[in-house]
Amino acid sequence: MTWRAPEIDRRNEPYLGDERTMLEGWLNYHRDTLLQKCAGLTAEQLRTASVEPSGLTLIGLVRHMTVVERSWFRQRFAGADVPELYDWSADPDAEFNTVATADPEADFAAFRAETEAADAAAAGHDLDEEFTLRRRDGSEHRVNLRWVYVHMIEEYARHNGHADLIRERLDGVTGE
Repeated sequence: MTWRAPEIDRRNEPYLGDERTMLEGWLNYHRDTLLQKCAGLTAEQLRTASVEPSGLTLIGLVRHMTVVERSWFRQRFAGADVPELYDWSADPDAEFNTVATADPEADFAAFRAETEAADAAAAGHDLDEEFTLRRRDGSEHRVNLRWVYVHMIEEYARHNGHADLIRERLDGVTGE
């Protein structure tokens, strides 16, 4: 039987609530939206690039957001010593560029596990809790957990726009 990306029961965005409820709710909405863009597609479809010269694929986006979740919540905010998912020294865009051999079923499981781990890393922490962000250029900035949530919502919103265009190119499906 051919594996297909699972259907998603997307959580609605929140309309009311305190700041934490809104941030977590919108992040979950965008996480689910990315998976919804993939729902029902085969592994081959998920590996299919949008349109030349771009090599952007839906599975590449899922893999990228898995990396981003790990990086911001667990590695940077929580300071956890968890290994990188790809060999960045060989290819700084490995999550996007190695999709020909990707196992989408495993990548979807990794995404789900990483979002759960990200939620656990943030649970019980105040939105004002700060950490030092070290950039590749050597600069440092103090940021707080609130900033991470806002950044993650922005990151998903941008990539969900990409995912929408890729999905439409694959089979004509459009929507939220």
